[in-house]
Amino acid sequence: MKTTTDTEVRNATFLELGTQPIGRLLMKYAMPAVIAMTASSLYNIVDAIFIGQGVGPLAIAGISLTFPVMQMTAAFGSMIGVGASTLLSVRLGEKDYDTARRILGNVVVLNVIMGVVLGVLMFCFIDPILYFFGATDLTLSYARDFMVVILAGNVVTHLYFGLNAMLRAASQPKAAMMATIYTVVLNVMLCPLFIYVCGWGITGAALATMLSQTVALLWQFKLFSNKREFIRFQRGIYKLKMRIVKDSFLIGLSPFLINLTGCTVAAIINKSLLVYGDDLDVASYGICNRYAFFFLMIVMGLNQGMQPIVGYNYGAKNSDRVRAALVKTIVWATVVVTAGFVISFIAPRQIVSAFTTDPYLIDISVHNLYILVCTFPIIGFTIVVTNFFQCIGVVKKSIFLSLSRQLIFLIPAVLILPTFMGVDGVMWSFPVSDVVATATAAVLFWIEMRKFKNMQSLHS
Repeated sequence: MKTTTDTEVRNATFLELGTQPIGRLLMKYAMPAVIAMTASSLYNIVDAIFIGQGVGPLAIAGISLTFPVMQMTAAFGSMIGVGASTLLSVRLGEKDYDTARRILGNVVVLNVIMGVVLGVLMFCFIDPILYFFGATDLTLSYARDFMVVILAGNVVTHLYFGLNAMLRAASQPKAAMMATIYTVVLNVMLCPLFIYVCGWGITGAALATMLSQTVALLWQFKLFSNKREFIRFQRGIYKLKMRIVKDSFLIGLSPFLINLTGCTVAAIINKSLLVYGDDLDVASYGICNRYAFFFLMIVMGLNQGMQPIVGYNYGAKNSDRVRAALVKTIVWATVVVTAGFVISFIAPRQIVSAFTTDPYLIDISVHNLYILVCTFPIIGFTIVVTNFFQCIGVVKKSIFLSLSRQLIFLIPAVLILPTFMGVDGVMWSFPVSDVVATATAAVLFWIEMRKFKNMQSLHS
C-alpha cells in the first residue's frame, strides 16, 4: 500500500492555495486566527467588565492606563516572537530542522532575559511610567496594584506569547488558538472569584490574568516536550546564536515600532483627555476602545488568513486569484466593522452598561462611542490594504500606512482639535485620522495596482 509522505502532504497544501475556491481557503486559513484574535480581545474586555462592575469607575480608568504599558512590554515581546516565528517558518521550509530547534531554544532564553530585565526596570519606575501614560492621584493606586502583579509575572507573559508564535510557525495554529482560548476561559472563571468572593479587587483581576497565562504556558511546555515533534525542547538548543538573535530582531523591528508608536499615541490621548476633561473621560475612552478593538482584532484575523493565499498566488503570478482573495477579504472585513458600527448605534447603552453602573460614565461613554465608530465602515479597507502590501513584499508602503495613521494623522489631530472642541476634539481625532488614512491607502493602492497590472501584462 502506498503511503503519503510529508513532502506530498506539504505539496498538496501548497497546491490548494493555487487551485481551491478563494472563499473556502479564506475560511480555512482565517477561522483559527479569527477565533484566537477574538479570544485575545475578549481577554481585555472581561478584565474591564469585572473591574468596572466589581471595583468602580475610577478602577476602569486605572485599568485603561495599564493597556499602553502592557503594550509597551508586548512591543519588545513581539520583536522576538514575530521575528523568530518568521525565521522558524523559513528554516522549516528549507528542512533545516536543527536550526529550527535552535530558534525555539533561543526564543525561550531571549524571552526569559527580556521578561526579567523589563519586569525589573518597569517595576523600579512604575509610578513615573504610569504618570507618563496619564495616571493621576485618583487612579494611580488602581493602575499600580494591577501592574505590580503583571510585572511580577512578566517572564510568564513573554514566554506565553513567544511560544504561541512558535506554535503557529510550526504548523500548529489550532494549538496556538486553543492556548489563547484556555487563557480567556480561565480568566473568566477566576476574575469574578478573586474580585467578588475573595475581595481582592483589581489585584485579583491581575492575579487571574497571570494564573491563566501560567496554565496555558504549562500546556505549551507539554506540547513542545513531545518527542514525536520535529520542533521540540531538547538539550543543546538554548545557547544563544548571534545570527538567530540578530535576524529575529531585524525581522521583528516593524511590529516593534508599530506597537511602540501605539504606546506613545495612547500617552498623548490620555494626557489630552485629562487636560480637557478628567479621569472619567479616560475611563470612557478605555471602555469605547476595548469595544472597538474587538472588531479590529477580527479583521486582523482575516488578514492572517489572507496572507498565505495572496503570497502564494502573487509569487505564482496568478493575478486573478490575488485580486479575488483581496476583494473577498476587504468585503468580509467591511462586513465585520460595519456590524460593529450598527451594533453601536442600536444598543450603545447596553454595551457601555456592561462595563459600569455609574450613570455619568455611561452617558459620556455612549456619546464617545458614537464618535469613535462613526467611520468604522471604511477602516476595514485600510487595514486589509495595509496588510496586502506586506503580503506582496511592498513592506515600505505597509509600514508607512501603519505608522502614518498614528504619527502623521492622529497625533496632530489630537493636539489641534481639542483646542477648539475640548474632550470631543480628542474623540473626533480618530474619525478624522481614519478618513485621511483611508484616502491615503486608496491612492497608494491605486498606484500599486497599476504597477501590478503592468507587471502581469509583461509576463502574459
